[in-house]
Amino acid sequence: GRNKGGVGTVEKVERRARQTGKVTRRESTMSVNNAVGLLRVPGAAPRRQRVVTKAVTELAPHVSKVKPVGPRVVVKVAELEKKTLGGILLPDSSQKKPTSGDVVAVGTAKHYDLTLKEGNTVLYSKFGLGVVDVSMAGTEYAILYERDCIGIMPRSNASVDDIKDIKPLGDRVLIKVDAAEEETAGGVLLTDDGQEKPTTGVVMAIGPGKVNEETGEVSEMKLKVGDKVSFFKWAGDAVDTPAGDTFNIVNESDVLCKL
Repeated sequence: GRNKGGVGTVEKVERRARQTGKVTRRESTMSVNNAVGLLRVPGAAPRRQRVVTKAVTELAPHVSKVKPVGPRVVVKVAELEKKTLGGILLPDSSQKKPTSGDVVAVGTAKHYDLTLKEGNTVLYSKFGLGVVDVSMAGTEYAILYERDCIGIMPRSNASVDDIKDIKPLGDRVLIKVDAAEEETAGGVLLTDDGQEKPTTGVVMAIGPGKVNEETGEVSEMKLKVGDKVSFFKWAGDAVDTPAGDTFNIVNESDVLCKL
């Protein structure tokens, strides 16, 4: 039958993206147009909002609180970094959109309890199609499934220095990636572009396991902290720290083998 709810439309778009890796402009617009369908606004009926080029849906001025439907969370997006580590002010075009923030509302799942709680600071994937941006009273929020959250950061306003202390969610693992080779076997120094991206490292933290959303069962993690592993080259979300270390958060299924 005809899809009547915003939730179904968004899930259809997410499913298409996972299967094909692509999403049409029209489907992207539908996803944002139906963002209000993901929310229950106390005391107000859902409204369709005009889509802007920034793909942020601005809610009505009187809306000050929303509740996510299903196993979703609402995250208050962290503020943009306006300075580099050296203190140089960045123009707006150079400021990267944050992919972390504080959980301000938590939905409910049918067969299990969500791991996230209000007040948790989370890191989420910048490539998640299911992430829908909304604005309330000039403040930006992200609505997303808990399964699209990468991990829980140790504090609010966390920085890349805190990535080593993240608590992975689901079946994700935190890996400290091995350093890249700086010279060839013949002793030739390599430029950054010539250095092969390492795909090995040590497991520093593991998630609780993947949740089967139909049954609520949690799969047992096979990896353990301290395991030396090799992982799929393009997997995960790599983070470089000011100290020069690289960490990557990948799904356990993207780990190829133990070494």
